Amino acid sequence: MSDFDFSLQFSSNRVIFGSGTRRLVGQQAERLGMSNALVVSTAEQQDMAADVAEHLGTVRAALCPRAVMHTPKDITDLAMADLARASANGIISVGGGSAIGLGKAVALRTGLPHLAVPTTYAGSEMTPILGETKNGIKTTQRAPSILPAATVYDVELTLGLPTTLSVTSGMNAMAHAVEALYAQDGNPIISLMAQEAISNLMGALPLIHRYPQSIDGRCLALQGAWLAGSCLGSVSMSIHHKLCHVLGGSFDLPHAETHTVMLPYVTGFVSDAVPQAMKRIQRAANLGDRSPAKAIQDLARGCGAPTNLAQIGMNADQLDRAAELATLNPYWSPKPFDRETIRHLLQNAFEGTTP
Repeated sequence: MSDFDFSLQFSSNRVIFGSGTRRLVGQQAERLGMSNALVVSTAEQQDMAADVAEHLGTVRAALCPRAVMHTPKDITDLAMADLARASANGIISVGGGSAIGLGKAVALRTGLPHLAVPTTYAGSEMTPILGETKNGIKTTQRAPSILPAATVYDVELTLGLPTTLSVTSGMNAMAHAVEALYAQDGNPIISLMAQEAISNLMGALPLIHRYPQSIDGRCLALQGAWLAGSCLGSVSMSIHHKLCHVLGGSFDLPHAETHTVMLPYVTGFVSDAVPQAMKRIQRAANLGDRSPAKAIQDLARGCGAPTNLAQIGMNADQLDRAAELATLNPYWSPKPFDRETIRHLLQNAFEGTTP
């Protein structure tokens, strides 16, 4: 088999992208056969979910503002009860990874159609992946049925996302693209998409940091997130996502911020094992010979995002346990590692040293 051979299954998710496209949510829900929808969101985004529900036309809506980070299974149980009370025959998730994750969990358990309306750059809407937490352990599963049937991207819905959250959400998206460049089952098409996603996000995040209401910046970031999520949905995850799943699921660290902090350190760790991936990042971000790991951290710092684990709630006495969990059932990595190696990496990320 040559280096040019590959296989690729593209997404079956129908995408509507634009400004003001939330007005088309009802049309898309009807296309999926919905007559009564459970509209899932976090408590903080309940008003936005209600606004989307107003555009459902003849499709009735019941709000379910229960979503929280890391999709705890007990929250999914409550949402399932809401679904039954509403006699809903479809799910519409409005929000970021938490809302879309809960929508996926309910859809997977019921087989009902799921329509996603993203308001962040998490990218979950483009992946057939579900991460759920139970008893402090986060597990993930991948299946075609997990992928939402349709996604409506409305750039206007991202304008209210606070600047700091916009940056960390965008860094989370960038992590999907960076890791796709060295995925075990990567291919040249996904690498092109990942490179474009990194280019978009590298350009968009400083613009959003300076001008939060910039439609151009928001559109560029949302397109980058769409591409990055598509990359994550098309290839397998590696060491970066394993570490973030452990830190988030077992220590309740915030999802996007954890990806933001860890991305430079994991990129630095694998860099010598995947030189072609590093060259693609350098080309995407016009870095010349600069270190991709340091450039990513500089981007986060310049946009006011956290750059060490201590800043986002990790305690020093938790690092040993995190290293232990990260080496249990590890994801594939282009560079071998053991518990001691991961412990050292986590210590650097905790202290915020230069990657």
